[in-house]
Amino acid sequence: MSAELDRFGRVKQQVTYLRVATAGLLLGAVVGWSDLLLLVMGHVVPGWTVSAGLFFVSLVLMGVHAARRLSADDRTLSGRALPRVALGLLAATAGLGCAAGAFSDFMGSAEYRVLEPAGPDGCVAVVRETSFLKISDGEVYAVGSSGVAWRESGSWMADDMHRPVAEGTYELDWNRSGGTFRVGGTATDPIVSADLNPLDCG
Repeated sequence: MSAELDRFGRVKQQVTYLRVATAGLLLGAVVGWSDLLLLVMGHVVPGWTVSAGLFFVSLVLMGVHAARRLSADDRTLSGRALPRVALGLLAATAGLGCAAGAFSDFMGSAEYRVLEPAGPDGCVAVVRETSFLKISDGEVYAVGSSGVAWRESGSWMADDMHRPVAEGTYELDWNRSGGTFRVGGTATDPIVSADLNPLDCG
């Protein structure tokens, strides 16, 4: 009886490992392919780093699960082929998501900045600027007290690698209803396109 209870406990623990790993991969895939951005104690955390953390932890849990599954006492936990294939596809989706985000940041020499002043109720504007092949891109996020922004509030493109925020050619104004963010270029480095919406943390 004791042996059966011990085995039941091991099986339950194995299932827990697999469920947590699956949930981590699912969340990592969603985060990795989204525009998520976190603001933690004044520091910007890109979504792909969150996805990478979830991906790594999930792989560790999957490794523990696989090692115990192959032990002599736990061979019955081998599972079916379809769940393993689905889990593999989920892992690939999560891995590609965080890899794509990291590649974009590194290739574009991404810079993240928290702009001042802050708006009503602690709402802040966070900007991401990148440059690649003589073109600069930028996105602005409105981040509220939760420290989480799921999507950008606007974006722009500038010629000749001009970064408006880094070079100070931008304007940020706040009122009770939200914020207005504008970018400007120069005679030789104009703003090619801009789609900037009001900053709203509501």
